[in-house]
Amino acid sequence: MGIIERIKEIEAEMARTQKNKATEYHLGQLKAKIAKLRTQLLEPPKGSSGGGDGFEVTKFGHGRVALIGFPSVGKSTLLTMLTGTHSEAASYEFTTLTCIPGIIHYNDTKIQLLDLPGIIEGASEGKGRGRQVIAVAKSSDLVLMVLDASKSEGHRQILTKELEAVGLRLNKRPPQIYFKKKKTGGISFNSTLPLTHVDEKLCYQILHEYKIHNAEVLFREDATVDDLIDVIEGNRKYIKCVYVYNKIDVIGIDDVDKLARQPNSVVISCNLKLNLDRLLSKMWEEMGLVRVYTKPQGQQPDFSDPVVLSADRGGCSVEDFCNHIHRSLIKDVKYVLVWGSSARHYPQHCGLGHSLQDEDVVQIVKKKRKEGEAASNHIRQVLHEYPIERKRLH
Repeated sequence: MGIIERIKEIEAEMARTQKNKATEYHLGQLKAKIAKLRTQLLEPPKGSSGGGDGFEVTKFGHGRVALIGFPSVGKSTLLTMLTGTHSEAASYEFTTLTCIPGIIHYNDTKIQLLDLPGIIEGASEGKGRGRQVIAVAKSSDLVLMVLDASKSEGHRQILTKELEAVGLRLNKRPPQIYFKKKKTGGISFNSTLPLTHVDEKLCYQILHEYKIHNAEVLFREDATVDDLIDVIEGNRKYIKCVYVYNKIDVIGIDDVDKLARQPNSVVISCNLKLNLDRLLSKMWEEMGLVRVYTKPQGQQPDFSDPVVLSADRGGCSVEDFCNHIHRSLIKDVKYVLVWGSSARHYPQHCGLGHSLQDEDVVQIVKKKRKEGEAASNHIRQVLHEYPIERKRLH
């Protein structure tokens, strides 16, 4: 029996099992088995050289956004309108067969936008090049799920289910669970608050399913069984997602209003070029990019080329800003002067731990070399140039 057949058999058993206090341990074990099988499904087959028929694109710019959706919902048209890159669009499905990149120039930054082939139900099992599409989405900073406003709401649930089956968690944060394997000592189970979904026995059974008999588990929130399995697996990607409803020009205004009020949703029309500016501002807001401008000593700030930071790509502190310019700069920093919304007064003397905000101006003040260090460097240089003097000194 193949992995997909075993997954479907376990899912059928879970559907047959009634949910109550007596069966929660059995259901927890079944969920752990499914998670293990899905991880095996994503692994390359044994004996393969590692090369595949994927279509990964080199990262470029300050952020990466992936367009995901069913065929013929307007992904290629949206890419052409936002970036100017031509992506073939036609009235038949699966017009786009590979990954087409484009660049959005917005607020002095460059954002890479990827037009991916449409995915269908069963993509997590490999149907319709679904695995390659989802693999590219995993490397993105933001997912734009493009949906047809005239179709049923079930499309959104199907796509979310397919992405979650391969370890993508949309608009969720990592669960507050500390988990560490040990060599000896058995399983240590603790929590900082009362738990309503998981108890010690269920945790033991799930860990035994993974053949883990020595570990330390600490719950810092009232997490579910699925959260515990995600932490044990350790390969989940937590990514932000914006739901983009296209083709609003073919539905009524009441339906448009209803869709627009849903969380993390934007309504657009590529045909009439409606609300594209709101989509760009929503992307910018979700990606959380921070532009920092540099100011040389005694000169005006350089507002032409900002240093772009983000919490997902390294962090937004002064130390991250220095590392972004050059790794060796951090050793020479004495303090920094900051102008902008993160400063209490202008300018503010800040250390390396100060958090920067969008459109801050930063001036780095370096340490001065000590006189003793300068003198010793001069002596070394003299001895190197005149070896006779070295003999006299000895």
